[in-house]
Amino acid sequence: MKILFLVRHAKSSWELPVEDKERPLKSRGLKDAQIVAKRFLELENFPKKIYTSPAKRALETCKIFMNLSKNEDLDMSIIDDLYDFNGNSVIEFLKNLSNSFDSVMIFGHNHAFTSISNIFGDRYIENLPTSGLVKIIFDTNVWSDITNGQTEFIISPKNLR
Repeated sequence: MKILFLVRHAKSSWELPVEDKERPLKSRGLKDAQIVAKRFLELENFPKKIYTSPAKRALETCKIFMNLSKNEDLDMSIIDDLYDFNGNSVIEFLKNLSNSFDSVMIFGHNHAFTSISNIFGDRYIENLPTSGLVKIIFDTNVWSDITNGQTEFIISPKNLR
């Protein structure tokens, strides 16, 4: 069995004149990421392997989750292919994951994460919100074989406020 946790980055700011990759989180984004991370930790143990887009907003969201987990054994990698908005690079990345990892969490972007949730999960999501988290379980032991999974849960910050 393989388990995938998708986390869309928290709400980012458009106030600073910076490149897209350098956009930071807004204060609401910081709060939303914390409440989603806390809810996630009530439901699940953190997977040991975590991947994030190099974009500042995704990396900051990832760090919020990791800090709240208080688990020092987590292994986080920054992956350029996760800075993807249509999902093709993310899917290719997932299908090439090491089978030694049964559970992974990735932090990235829309529309990629909404698309991936709908391609692989069994519950339609119109739009994965910022800070939104989806858990999908696959009945396979090989990442390259993931196809139709089961969406076990979706956490949305607006449902926790």
